[in-house]
Amino acid sequence: MAEVSSTPSPFAAGLKARCPRCGEGALFRSGLTLREKCERCGLGYAFADSGDGPAVFAIFILGFLVLGGALLVEFRLEPPVWVHVVLWGVLTPLLAFGLLRVLKAGLIALQYKHGAGEV
Repeated sequence: MAEVSSTPSPFAAGLKARCPRCGEGALFRSGLTLREKCERCGLGYAFADSGDGPAVFAIFILGFLVLGGALLVEFRLEPPVWVHVVLWGVLTPLLAFGLLRVLKAGLIALQYKHGAGEV
């Protein structure tokens, strides 16, 4: 019988922004700032360097969503320009923050799973 791994899925850990080893401890201290280590299992996050990867993916995903949404709103509702400014001026940063958090946590979880680190 195969041994069941207690390590959470990197995708689940990324979506929940939890420790990639135990899946319990919070990964971020506040916003997008990483903790030094997991408060549950003690895993040090010194290995974690997500770099610009999450930002690049977020730009492509948000560009598609925001542009698609703006075009949909424009052609279906035909609102005045100020509605676009208010709507997308508020939604875009909120979506960017949430998406960056998930993408950064997911990339860190994948780095942990595959043993990525400095050579």
